[in-house]
Amino acid sequence: MNTGRSIDPSPPAPLWNDCPNCSFIAWCTPANLTAHQVRQFGDRLEHRRLRKHHEYLHRIGAALISLYVINSGFLRTSITDDEGREQITGFSMPGDLVGMEAIATGRYQCDTIALEDSSVCGIAFADFQKLNRDIPALQHHFHRALGSEIARDHSMMMMLGAMCAEERVASFLLNLSQRFAARGCSATLFHLPMTRQDIGNYLGLEMETVSRAFSHLASSRLIAIHGKDVEIISVERLQQTIRNRE
Repeated sequence: MNTGRSIDPSPPAPLWNDCPNCSFIAWCTPANLTAHQVRQFGDRLEHRRLRKHHEYLHRIGAALISLYVINSGFLRTSITDDEGREQITGFSMPGDLVGMEAIATGRYQCDTIALEDSSVCGIAFADFQKLNRDIPALQHHFHRALGSEIARDHSMMMMLGAMCAEERVASFLLNLSQRFAARGCSATLFHLPMTRQDIGNYLGLEMETVSRAFSHLASSRLIAIHGKDVEIISVERLQQTIRNRE
């Protein structure tokens, strides 16, 4: 019997059951995709691609085949100069897109490696381009994600140029705090899978300087260190360490 109502059925169960925590699928709500558009999107995703600790997701110069979003774990991106010196350019956590820097040239511009056992979901870039043309709301959400990534990079560049060592470490922790909070995780207690040497490379500091900064922040009762877990005792006081020097 025709009730006169137009029914747009919910996405079929397999789309969600295959990867219930898929960060790509999580885009569907803020992008306001219809159930049909969710199915279009979900049918093109490759779920739960695993990377072990220290395993590469992609290397510099490899052709852009797919874009990835992190579901679990942490990844590190870095570039290497002609003399073999590595510069870490970022740390990616669940919900982050990986590989966007390759869009302009068609080749990855950095190495991306897992800092711990991680999983990602991927989508072929050709499919993603077509979906963006067919679904303007998806394209708009992608542009927002791209803009957020650029803004974060600019913020870190400003930090490196204007702050002393302890301020850089404090800002690094506050940045992670904000990113974890945006994902519904604790803003004050989180795991750091990267080494102090990684952090120093990223912030432009020697490893010993990073260790001293962590120790001083801990002795000042601004943070507490539990192995590789860090607890921010007072976000406001940690922020104040930066404001006091402005």
